[in-house]
Amino acid sequence: MALLSFERKYRVRGGTLLYGDTFDFWVGPYYVGFFGVCTVVFAVIGTALIIYGAAIGPTWNPWLISINPPPIEYKLAFAPMREGGLWQWISIFALLAFISWALRMVEIARKLGMTYHIPIAFSFAILAFATLNVFRPIMLGAWGHGFPYGIWSHLNWVWFTGYQYGNFHYNPLHMVAITFFFTNAFALALHAGMVLSAANVQKGETMKQPEHEDTYFRDTIGYSIGTLGIHRLGLFTALSAGFWSAACIIISGPPIWSRTWMEWWEFLR
Repeated sequence: MALLSFERKYRVRGGTLLYGDTFDFWVGPYYVGFFGVCTVVFAVIGTALIIYGAAIGPTWNPWLISINPPPIEYKLAFAPMREGGLWQWISIFALLAFISWALRMVEIARKLGMTYHIPIAFSFAILAFATLNVFRPIMLGAWGHGFPYGIWSHLNWVWFTGYQYGNFHYNPLHMVAITFFFTNAFALALHAGMVLSAANVQKGETMKQPEHEDTYFRDTIGYSIGTLGIHRLGLFTALSAGFWSAACIIISGPPIWSRTWMEWWEFLR
């Protein structure tokens, strides 16, 4: 079936969350919808604010441009635009754009009769962003604890935050998150390698089927999770990695733990 005819099969009316058919339209192969319009509007405003911040900043070097959060002294209040207020508004529009994109995914899932696993998966990425720039700063009492928007400055923030707690690798929930990250990469690498080896057969040979793949893993490690199972495992490990990454930073600082993570292991003794 040609790609365009396949798309036409699923371009059905309905499934929208707001305003019925008013925004129920497509641009080329892309569904827009009300939340697609919102995403574009919020993203354009946020990008314009970043460009404005670069314009009033000291450099146009893309590596050194940085939109910084307000100083700690402002606590959780709104700051002047040039003293962190710009960062606050960019954060607001970024969150609105991310949430609108997730709700657009919900509408697409409703149109296709799918479950909501894709927007749920994307919501974990939103959770990671909100944890770093909303939830944790609120817990610590100042927006200044959020990370800056810039390449070099963001790397510096990661470095400083990590060493602020001695060695962040000793954070127990960071260990859990990294384990899920590596497990996800390893499992899906095995899956991808298996699919490629089954599909890229020698000339004249028949392409291998999922039954061959299952047999290989059963012969090799004694168990095959199956074609559907590997994707469910990939989803579970990816979401777990994102969740525990958010958890490991949320517990770093008052009121949970403000000392080095090496001391935490001594505390357990």
